[in-house]
This record gives sequence, C-alpha cells and structure tokens, in this order.
Amino acid sequence: MYWVLQLLEEKMRDNLLFGPPGSGKGTQSPIIKDEYCLCHLATGDMLRAAVAAKTPLGVKAKEAMDKGELVSDDLVVGIIDEAMKKPSCQKGFILDGFPRTVVQAQKLDEMLQKQGVKVDKVLNFAIDDAILEERITGRWIHPSSGRTYHTKFSPPKVLGVDDVTGEPLIQRKDDTAAVLKSRLEAFHKQTEPVIDYYSKKGLVANLHAEKPPKEVTVEVEKVLS
Repeated sequence: MYWVLQLLEEKMRDNLLFGPPGSGKGTQSPIIKDEYCLCHLATGDMLRAAVAAKTPLGVKAKEAMDKGELVSDDLVVGIIDEAMKKPSCQKGFILDGFPRTVVQAQKLDEMLQKQGVKVDKVLNFAIDDAILEERITGRWIHPSSGRTYHTKFSPPKVLGVDDVTGEPLIQRKDDTAAVLKSRLEAFHKQTEPVIDYYSKKGLVANLHAEKPPKEVTVEVEKVLS
C-alpha cells in the first residue's frame, strides 16, 4: 500500500494512493515520485532504522517488538512525523504501508493537522477482484535476474522458461489464488473503509485501474495537476 503526501511550493498538498494488491500502485508510485521529486518512506524500513539508530521512538518500538507485541499506531505516526522533517522530504513523500485502517488514518490526519497541513486528495485505484486475480496469478519471474512475465499480457517464448537463459520460471508465493484471496479479504475488511473515511471528506478521486499503465498515468497526472 502506497500513500503519497506531496508538498508543492509553500503550500503542502497531501495526496494518498490507495488500492488493493495488484491494482497498479507499485507501477505508478515511482512515476509520481520522480515527477514531483518526492522521497519514499516505507514504514517497515523506518522502524528498523529508528531501532538501529536508538532514537527515543526506536527504543520504544524495540521494547514492543522484543515482547512480541505490535508497534503502536502512535509510535509509527511519530516516526513518520520525524521522517517528514528531513530535507529530502520537503517537497513531499510517498508513504508505503500506512495507514491501513481508519484509526491509523485518523491518527495520521491528527499529526498532519498539528503541522498545519491536511490531505488534499485520495487516489483510489479502483479495480474488480476478478481482474486482479487474472493479473496476479498470471505473473511468473526469473529468480536470478528478476525478469517478469505474464501468461496473458507478456508471456515467455516457451511456457515456464526464461527467454534469455532458458532457465525455469517461478511463481512467487504471494501470487497464488489462495494467497490473493486472503489478502483481498483483509483489504476489503480492514483497509477499504479508509476510502469511505476520506470519501466523507470529499477527497477521493476514483481511477480506472483496469486500464493500461500509461492511461492510468494520464489519469493520475490530471488529478494531481
């Protein structure tokens, strides 16, 4: 899950990318990052960095992890708050992995409000579950090079074999129908209500994520322009 918070000129504009696994956020986020000179903040990486640096929040996070507990939402928001103040993030950032629940979204909003800013737009990568299943379960990779194929959209010359080396392709564990079903169930139950939360604020822009990537990019640029 990727969320984009964008700062332009002297006014902070905060835009969030939202959608289920396979909806194309991972394709569009690097384009947005480069176009608007944003930094990438992955909550998992930030937590590990804070723990390694032994920051006050990192120490608290380590205490929770050592006990086998989940790191609290407040701690994660605090670490995001610290990261936002880095010079590299002054034009904005892509937030990866947070918020996933309405409570987390509320805490994020509270933190932003204290800084005198707010979310301006939420980009919803809307797509049918059946299309996602076709996209994801058709993906195969060549493990040593990272080359990717798709049985329908970008098939190898020989089924199950890498075009360059002739070595066998593999399917990632997350790309099976069973795993996708579980991930989508969690998304619809936990994360989809975040869209409702921002819809009530009039902030949601629905994108046609089933379209080819270049067409989705055009939609994204129109929303963010």
